Amino acid sequence: MTPVVAENNPFHQMSLNETVHPPLPEVVDAVLRTARTAHRTLDALGSGLCQALAAHLGVAPEHVLAGPGSGALLQQLFSTLTGPDTDTVHAWPSWEAYPMMAANAGSTTVRVPLSGYDHDLKAMADAVTDRTRMVLLCTPNNPTGTALEHDQILRFLDRLPAHVTVVIDEAYRDFADTGAVADGIALHRADERVCVVRTFSKSYGLLSLRVGYLVAHEPVLAPLRTILPFYRVSAVAQEAAIAGLGAHERVLRQCAETAGERDRLHRILLDQGWEAPASQGNFLWLPMTSGVERFTQFCADHGVVVCGKPGEGIRVTVAEPEANQAFAELAGKYREASR
Repeated sequence: MTPVVAENNPFHQMSLNETVHPPLPEVVDAVLRTARTAHRTLDALGSGLCQALAAHLGVAPEHVLAGPGSGALLQQLFSTLTGPDTDTVHAWPSWEAYPMMAANAGSTTVRVPLSGYDHDLKAMADAVTDRTRMVLLCTPNNPTGTALEHDQILRFLDRLPAHVTVVIDEAYRDFADTGAVADGIALHRADERVCVVRTFSKSYGLLSLRVGYLVAHEPVLAPLRTILPFYRVSAVAQEAAIAGLGAHERVLRQCAETAGERDRLHRILLDQGWEAPASQGNFLWLPMTSGVERFTQFCADHGVVVCGKPGEGIRVTVAEPEANQAFAELAGKYREASR
């Protein structure tokens, strides 16, 4: 839902899961440098970016495919792996785009309710049928922020038939605490059914440039390569991503700063009496079966925009410290007035 923001109030955007950190200087330099040659074809299929990613991840270059954002790559997976009379199994609530992508491909999704705030992997495995072509695991999960551990996914894979592709969506992985989330790349190396989707939009601050990547084995990548010329990553985005990879440790330090603010805000909300699961993403989740619209509009009336999901809860992106503090104060006032 999109609230109306009152005028004459400070504006804090806390609904879009954007990072507060702008692109690093060398990334900006790469963008400016490449923009001067925008009239040339350059590396049309992104082979240089794929080679840089392969070296960074420790995988074969032929197992990497770059695309214009992880969302575009997920849509391509739906289009090539599913279709009429097929299903995709995923947890719910999770990223709201999954059912839309399935509909675009003419297929359907089976939404398996979370167990508390976590993927119910047993129920998800039970939901797999002969119609199932794909299973989506969003970890850390948007919007709850909970993450799957490595051994959990290994046991889950043991229960799945050979015809099912498991797609691990790791858009928020860089914000997770060390050891708190499964290593999708390691799972991909060990199992041909596993592919991993990641993005430069979140931790690297390249959201508007649209660049993501897929790590998968050839049976998954082969049909995607035939349409690659029509889903190209711009040369500017490629060079920005390569420059970002070169500064990966600094990017992780920025993510750690965000995680520190996330945990600080989480403690404040718990002290106020809110129910909120610990998050491994750059956002927090406040479950609310009622009052979502009222609380969302209350925040907007005071210049803070959050993501309200009616009947489910509020997702709050961790933003600048002053924005986080503004939301914390509003949450406290709303909580006190609701008692």
